Amino acid sequence: MLIKYWVLGLLLLSSGACASQLSQYQVRFEQQSLEEAVNLFSRTVEQTILYDPNLIQGYKSGPVSGTFTARQLISKLLKETPLCASEINSGWVLSICPKQKKSQPSSVPVLKNTFVSQSSPIPEEIVVMGFRDSLKKASELKRLALISQDSILAEDIADFPDLNLADSLQRVSGVSITREAGEGRQISLRGLGPDFTKVTINGIEALGMTSSPMDARGAVSRTRAFDFNLFSAELFSQVDVQKSYVASMLEGGIGGNVTLSTPLPFDLKKPVSIFSYRHGINSNNPQSDPRVSMMYSGLWNNWGGLILTTYSERNATEYGTNTTRWRQENKQYVGKLAHQQEYLDRLGLWYPRGHRYSLWNNNQKRLGVTAAFQFKPNSKFETAIHLLYNSLKNDLDEHHLAVKNNNRVANVIWEENNTENEVIYAEYPDASWRIENRKDFNESVFKQISIDTHYTVKNDLSLNLVIGANDSDYQQPKLNKVNIIADDLHIITDFRQDPFYGTSYSPNFDTTNPSKFKVKDLYFQENYVDTNVFNSKIELIYDVNHEVELQLGLTHSTLKNSGHDRVFSYYPAAESAEHGESGLLSLKNTQVFSQHPDLEWVEADIDEIQSYYGLNDLSLSSEYVIPSTNFNVEEKTNAFYAVLKSENNTDTYPINYQIGLRWFQTDLSSIGLSKGNLTQRDRSYAKWLPSFNVVWDFADEMLLRFGTSKNITRPSLSDLSYSANVSQASRAEGEIGNISIGNPELSPFESVNIDSSYEWYFNDQGLLSFSLFYKNINNFVIEQVDLIKYSELGLPPSLLQSGDSIDDLFMVSKPVNSDSSTIKGFEVSLIKDFDFLPSPFSNFGINANFTWADGKTLYRNVQGSGKNQFKTFAGLSKQSYNLTFYYESDDWEARVSSAYRSNYILSVESGNTDQDESGYHATNYIDFSAKYKLSDQLELTFEGLNLTDERQELYSDSNDRAYNTTKSGRSFFLGFTLKLD
Repeated sequence: MLIKYWVLGLLLLSSGACASQLSQYQVRFEQQSLEEAVNLFSRTVEQTILYDPNLIQGYKSGPVSGTFTARQLISKLLKETPLCASEINSGWVLSICPKQKKSQPSSVPVLKNTFVSQSSPIPEEIVVMGFRDSLKKASELKRLALISQDSILAEDIADFPDLNLADSLQRVSGVSITREAGEGRQISLRGLGPDFTKVTINGIEALGMTSSPMDARGAVSRTRAFDFNLFSAELFSQVDVQKSYVASMLEGGIGGNVTLSTPLPFDLKKPVSIFSYRHGINSNNPQSDPRVSMMYSGLWNNWGGLILTTYSERNATEYGTNTTRWRQENKQYVGKLAHQQEYLDRLGLWYPRGHRYSLWNNNQKRLGVTAAFQFKPNSKFETAIHLLYNSLKNDLDEHHLAVKNNNRVANVIWEENNTENEVIYAEYPDASWRIENRKDFNESVFKQISIDTHYTVKNDLSLNLVIGANDSDYQQPKLNKVNIIADDLHIITDFRQDPFYGTSYSPNFDTTNPSKFKVKDLYFQENYVDTNVFNSKIELIYDVNHEVELQLGLTHSTLKNSGHDRVFSYYPAAESAEHGESGLLSLKNTQVFSQHPDLEWVEADIDEIQSYYGLNDLSLSSEYVIPSTNFNVEEKTNAFYAVLKSENNTDTYPINYQIGLRWFQTDLSSIGLSKGNLTQRDRSYAKWLPSFNVVWDFADEMLLRFGTSKNITRPSLSDLSYSANVSQASRAEGEIGNISIGNPELSPFESVNIDSSYEWYFNDQGLLSFSLFYKNINNFVIEQVDLIKYSELGLPPSLLQSGDSIDDLFMVSKPVNSDSSTIKGFEVSLIKDFDFLPSPFSNFGINANFTWADGKTLYRNVQGSGKNQFKTFAGLSKQSYNLTFYYESDDWEARVSSAYRSNYILSVESGNTDQDESGYHATNYIDFSAKYKLSDQLELTFEGLNLTDERQELYSDSNDRAYNTTKSGRSFFLGFTLKLD
C-alpha cells in the first residue's frame, strides 16, 4: 500500500524544485516603533525574541524593503539604535552593544509573546544545550500556543533514562503510563484511558501495536490505544501533548492529542554528526543491554538531509506470584474439618483460585530509522519528506508453577475483610501442581512516509499541504506451550506473611522430580493484525489584516484494520490408547527451572515434547483460523474546517483568540461472522465540532487561558467488529464460561470540553501554572451481559474447551452505548531555578507537576449481581505527580525524577462473579541520570531506572485481594555521546 504514496510524494517534491538563496525573507516594513518592528520580525522569521522592554522603549525603526536573511533583517531594524542582536538556541536576544554597555543598567530579558498557529508545527530549533535550556524552550512553546499544551524537546526526550517514548511522556502533567516488564507502554491523559488519546506522527494519524504475554495486561488486542513502547525515545525531536481541541485538529482524541515530530535538517542549522552508546544491565537478568544511536544531518545550499538510526537490545525478567482471582468455592472439608462442613459452607470463604509462581523473560530487539529530506529555496516555499521505520521483536519464554484441583481442604485459616471471609492459609491433601512452559515470538513493524509542503502564494495568502500513509503490522507466528501435571499431592498455600505475595509448597514432594508428572496438553497459537492509515490535508491561510487570520482546510483519512488468530490444542490423555504411558516424563524430556528466586521446579522441554508427539516446527495453516477472530474494520472520513484567529500583540495587555468549526463524515464498514454467517455492515455518521480558545495577557509575564470545544472518540476496533472471543481460561467444574462479541452499531463517544489556566512566566525560564478541566462525555460504552446457550450464538463447536457442550450456558458480553459521564480535575506545574541561593547551590532547580482527576461512570450488572454501580473510569488515577530535581553547570549535570500515580481500576467485567473490579495499586518510580562534559564534542552519561525496584500489584475486587504481583528489577546504563559539527 505504501508504494503508491512514495511515488506520489516524490512527484509532489519534484514539482516544487526551484533555486534561490537559503533562508531569505522578502519584506516591506514601514517606519514604526522598534517594539512593533521587532514583533513583526519575530512573526516573519518565525523565531522568538528575548529582550528587556526598557531597552527598546522610545526607539523607532526606519522603513526596510528588500530580500534579507534573518541576520541582515534584524541588523537593519536595529541600525539607528545602540542595540545588538545575538543568536541563541531559543532564537534571538537583544542587548546593549558591547561599546555601549557601561552606560546602561543590566536587566533580565523577557519573552516576546508571539502566538503560533496550531495548524502547522512550530519551527523551533531542536538542538538544545542542556536540561535547563530544554525546560526554557518547552515553556516558550506552552506560552506561545493558543491552546493548553505541554511540550518535551530533544534534550528531555533523549537524555533522561528512558527506555522508550512512553517513559519520556510520563513527566508531562496529566500523563500516567502503564508498564510492561518495567518499561512504559500506554498512556492515560487527564484520567482518560489510552483509547481516548489521538496520536499523530509528523501530522499523520498512527496506531502502533505491540502485545503483552499477560492476559491481565491486554495480551493481543485490537483497540485504538497507541503502544508507545514500539519506539525509541531518540527518534523524536519534539513531542506536544495538546490537552484542548482546535477544529483544525483531527477529531478522535477526547483525552487529548499527542503529536510526535522527527527531526529536520534545517532545524539544526549546520551539519551535525552524533554517535551515542549506552551499555546497560538489569538486577533481574545477568545479560547486558546495549543501546546505540547515530545521526547525520547535512545542508547543501537549498537542500538538507538527515538520517537517524537507533538500535537497542533489552533482556528483561519479571517475576512474582498471582492467584488468577479469588472465588467463593464449595470445598469438601476433610479430616478434623469434616464435621464443620456446614458451618464453613455458611461462612462463604473466599479462596484463591490457584496460587501460582510466575516468571517472564523477554529478549527484546528494537530498531528505529528516521530520515528527512528538506528543500527550502526561499522564505516562500518549503517541502520535506519524512520516512520512518521501526521494528520491535520480542522473543519470550515464561514459566509457571500453579496449585490446581484443590477442592479438598484439611486445614484452613481465614480473616474478615469488609464483612467477607478471606482464606489466608489452607492445606490441600490431594491437590495438583500444574507447570506451564511457554515460548513466544512476536514482531511489530511500523512504516510511514509523509510529505508536508508550505507555500506563500502572496504576502497575505499561504498554502499548507500534508499527505502521508503508514502501516502497522503485528505478527505472532509462535505461541507454544506445554502443561504438565502431578496429582494427589499435599500442598499448602500461605498468605499470612504478605497478603499480596503468598507462598505455596509441598512438605513431602520434590517439585524438581519429573517422575510423578505427566503431559496434560500442548497448545499452539498464532496472531496477525495489520492496520493501514492514509491521511491528506490541504489548508489555506489568509491574513485578513495584520491581526486576523483565517484558516480553511479539507482533510481525508482512511483506516483499515484486519487480522485473525489461529489456534490448535492437543491433549495426550485423549490419545492414551495410542501412546500408552507416554505422558509420563523423565530427565530426557524435562529440565529444572531455577530462575525464580522463591522456588525451583521441573518443566517440560517444549522441543522434546513436541517432537515426541510429532508436532515440532508446527506452523498453523489457514484451516486453524478461528473464524470469529477473522474480521475487518474500515473507516473513511472526510472533513472540512474553518478557524478564525485573532492575534493582537501591539496592545499592552493583548487578548488573542481563535474560533473554529469542523464538520466530518465517517463511513464505517465492518465485515465478520454474525451467528455463523459472513456479514457486512455499512453505515455513516456525521458531526459538527466547534471550538473556541482565548488567551489574555492580563499582566506582565502572566496570562489567563480559556477553551471550550466538542470532540469525539470512536469505539475500539474490536468493539465495532463482527467477532466473538470464547475465553480459554481454565475453569472449575460447573463454572460458567465467558464469551465477548462485537457491535458494529456503536456510536462514537461525544464530549463537551472546558478548560482554563493561569500561567505565570518569571525570571526568564520560570513557570507557575494552575489549570482546570471538565469533560461531559455522552454515548459511553459499557458491557451488557446476558446468559445465552452456546448453540444460539452460531459459533463453531471447535471453539469450546474440552468437556464443554454446545448446550452449555455462557455469559455473553456485548458493548453498548449508555449514559453520559463527566470527568473533572486540575493540574499544578512549577519550573524554578534555585537562583536565589549562593553558588554552587544556584545551579539546582525543580520541575514539578501534580494532577488531580475524578470521573465516574455507571457499570452494569457488577459482579453478576444484577445491580449497577458508579465507579471511576478505567485507567483513572485520582492523583499523579512528577517531580524532578536537577543540577546543571558548565561541565556536568544530574537529575533525579519521581513519577507517582495513585491506584486505578483496570477493568469492570459485567457478570464476572469473582470480582466487582480489578486494578493496580499506587506506584512511584524513581530514576536518575547524570552526564559529564569532557569536551564540546564528548560527554559521558550514567543512568539508573526504577532505583527502588518498585513492586506492581494488581488487585482483585474492591476488597483488595491479591491478583498479580511482580517485580522487574533495577536498570543501569553507562555510556557516551560524541557530537561532531
